[in-house]
Amino acid sequence: MSIYSRLSDIINSNISSLLDKAENPEKMIRMVIQEMEETLVEVRSGTAKVIAEKKTLSRRAEKLKHQAADWESKAELALSKGREDLAKAALLEKSNINASVEITEKDLGKLDETLDKLSVEIEQLQAKLNDARARQKTIIMRTRATQSRVDVNRHLHSYTIDNAMDKFEYYEKKIDQMEGQMDSAHIEQRGLRSEFDELEKEESIDKELEALKSKLASKD
Repeated sequence: MSIYSRLSDIINSNISSLLDKAENPEKMIRMVIQEMEETLVEVRSGTAKVIAEKKTLSRRAEKLKHQAADWESKAELALSKGREDLAKAALLEKSNINASVEITEKDLGKLDETLDKLSVEIEQLQAKLNDARARQKTIIMRTRATQSRVDVNRHLHSYTIDNAMDKFEYYEKKIDQMEGQMDSAHIEQRGLRSEFDELEKEESIDKELEALKSKLASKD
């Protein structure tokens, strides 16, 4: 495949479509970017050669035009000296040179068209490359974020995590039972203390009652 055919294929390709079909979008866009970069280097190198060729043809055209002008001067000189045969021969040389000039200028025109097309295509390829690089950053970030979510999800549902959570629940129940037992014992202790308090209170009242009876009896 020629460089220009490959350039055309890349410019006309749809990056989004390529990524949709790819099993590994990150790898695919990396390959696309590499292909674009390599093609861009080759196209610019080819453009530089075309520019160099244009300069060579331009110099040749100028040289030929000078030669044609020189033969025209020679024809004028020959006529001024009465040498019509030499003048005719000089004009023939001029005609041949002008034919070469015409061919050279046509070639220059074709090179200009080629350079114009290459310039447009290079701009299009550069725009595609910039778009691909921007998407590459987004895809890498999304891929890493997704991978992080996958890793977290895997850990959340792993046996180790589930087993640890089961142990937490087990120990929480044990602590609840211990706290319940302590609360129950405390309640029992409070109930027993209350009974003793009541007994002491009754005893105090009985003593006070007996004292009151004795006081009344002494008055009689």
